[in-house]
Amino acid sequence: MGARILLVEDEANMARTLTKNLERAGHTVEHAPHGEAALARLGQRPFDVVLTDLKMPVMDGMQLLRVLHEREPSPAVVVLTGYGTIESAVEAMKLGAADYLIKDARPQEILVTVERVLKVDALRRENTRLREEVGRLRGVGELIGGSRALQGVYRVIEAVKGNKSTVLVSGESGTGKELVARTIHQRGPLAEHPFIAINCAGLSETLLDSQLFGHRRGAFTGAVADHDGVFRAAHGGTLFLDEVSEIPLSLQPKFLRAVQEREVTPLGASVPVPVDVRLIAATNRDLEAEVRGGRFRADLFYRLNVVHIEMPPLRAHPEDIPNLVEHFLQSFSRQYRVSPKRVTAEALERLTAYTWPGNVRELQNLIERAFALSTAETITLEDLPPAVAGWTPPDAGAGDGTELSTLGDMERRLITAALRKSEGNKKEAARLLGIDRQRLYRKIEKYGL
Repeated sequence: MGARILLVEDEANMARTLTKNLERAGHTVEHAPHGEAALARLGQRPFDVVLTDLKMPVMDGMQLLRVLHEREPSPAVVVLTGYGTIESAVEAMKLGAADYLIKDARPQEILVTVERVLKVDALRRENTRLREEVGRLRGVGELIGGSRALQGVYRVIEAVKGNKSTVLVSGESGTGKELVARTIHQRGPLAEHPFIAINCAGLSETLLDSQLFGHRRGAFTGAVADHDGVFRAAHGGTLFLDEVSEIPLSLQPKFLRAVQEREVTPLGASVPVPVDVRLIAATNRDLEAEVRGGRFRADLFYRLNVVHIEMPPLRAHPEDIPNLVEHFLQSFSRQYRVSPKRVTAEALERLTAYTWPGNVRELQNLIERAFALSTAETITLEDLPPAVAGWTPPDAGAGDGTELSTLGDMERRLITAALRKSEGNKKEAARLLGIDRQRLYRKIEKYGL
């Protein structure tokens, strides 16, 4: 197919000759008399190739090339040069020009050069597309998986990475909530600024107040120096608050003000300090249920829940387990400086069938355990922990006379099967089970699913 070519040439006769030869070969050619006019044309529509002279008035070819070199994506550039300026052509190629042509080259030579550059550029673009496609199928950043359950997560990440909207990430422990936060940060405009993470669980109210908002010297026993707190430490970047549901109710009004006004008042201080941070919060609890139970402020929940990402449990997308296993095998191979191990088909089948109550983190720990304890190059069924190696799917044994130990065991398996079939969609799982969502939430909590 013909290419769209922008010819940048100040000599009218040369421009007419080149245009005629290129159009005869089936290409579409537009002409610009200098670099400045070329940039204007490039701002109006895309071109496949820029064919440019070096010596021109207003803006010469070298200046044009430097501007195009900074653009992404940029068209392929072929430089036109006279015999006396070969050195300039070499310099232009160092700046990213794909090739160069002698001005009085034969028409066929010009066509061959242009078409060769077009083919190389097409291959480069296809290579970029394939890399992006592989990245999409394998995951985003360190998030691995191409399942439908994760595609929705990737779409939201792509949508919010370029702005500073507050994001709430929910999901069971081990599903990768902090990875989501880091990916949003690293893929956005704040990537060069701080990413500060704090776990809000397990800290006393005073200590959490100090960790979040900072304190002044003498504010409490042991406060021997001023402390900025994570809000101020993350200034200009991203603050990730894990287990945000664990913030004590008495501290939530102060936290709400920090979220709402983007200012903090350190312990022992009376004047608030402005902060500029992007907030990403995470929780493994149902915050709406916490609000209904009076344990979490509704206004704070709405401030945090601007954009919501729900991380599916691993059992809801078992088709991603082989990719995750391969990722961890390569990662621990580099960490332990040994040859990559492989997993037998039997072991991989069992890994895929297991329900993974600890989610991706549990799978990662299992692969690391195999690297730490096994000297063999292959991970077999015998290398797996008994809980994994001996586990059978929820419907295994149905109709074969196997007796379940308890009614609760059967209920747990039914709920697990419904969650898997619904790909982690609790509303759909509740419908499949014939119960309401609140009852399903209680059962999930009861059985630690």
